[in-house]
Amino acid sequence: MSASQFVPVIGLVGGVGSGKSALADWVGGKRDVELIDGDGIGHELLTDCSVQSSIRERFGGSVFDENGAIDRAILGRKVFGSGEQHRFARRDLEQILHPRIRNEIAERIERARGAGKVDAVILDAAVLIEAGWDDLCDAVVFVDTNYLQRLNRVVQNRDWDEAKLLARESSQLTLEEKRSAANVVIDNSGSLEEAGGRLTEILTELIQDHV
Repeated sequence: MSASQFVPVIGLVGGVGSGKSALADWVGGKRDVELIDGDGIGHELLTDCSVQSSIRERFGGSVFDENGAIDRAILGRKVFGSGEQHRFARRDLEQILHPRIRNEIAERIERARGAGKVDAVILDAAVLIEAGWDDLCDAVVFVDTNYLQRLNRVVQNRDWDEAKLLARESSQLTLEEKRSAANVVIDNSGSLEEAGGRLTEILTELIQDHV
């Protein structure tokens, strides 16, 4: 790519199990793109000493395992759910993690654009809109997948049950709110090639619009 070419940032949103990561990976295999996994950054930050200290202060030692690492399953049970206690706990965890995640995302976008080696940046983050990270994006794409497909995916790929899927989704904006906040909707109920081809077209259109 040209060093002066516009490098768009495309944010992916959708329901849990909608296939956002698989879609991003597919495009990454076809085009020179920088893939940023917001959830992955959050998991990495759980090993940071300052983050661990803040989490221990808020949630106590019960969310740590015998080796002193944060037990994500235990922490998840405290913050994901529809109860008021879940909502307050989730808010406190977000106040610890979200500013740090945003800084890391912004730094990775800046590095990717500065290197001049990629066509686009694809940001996959479950709470992209809720956290306000959509302002880092040039376009937000809603990945639309029907409920049964999403449920089957999380059962097969994450060993979840339906209750866990519903608990996780209750902590996020509704699908209708996410769809309304997006610039484009991609149907990912069919083949990955079809959805990936459409996302590639969107990427190309964004670049061409800034020529």
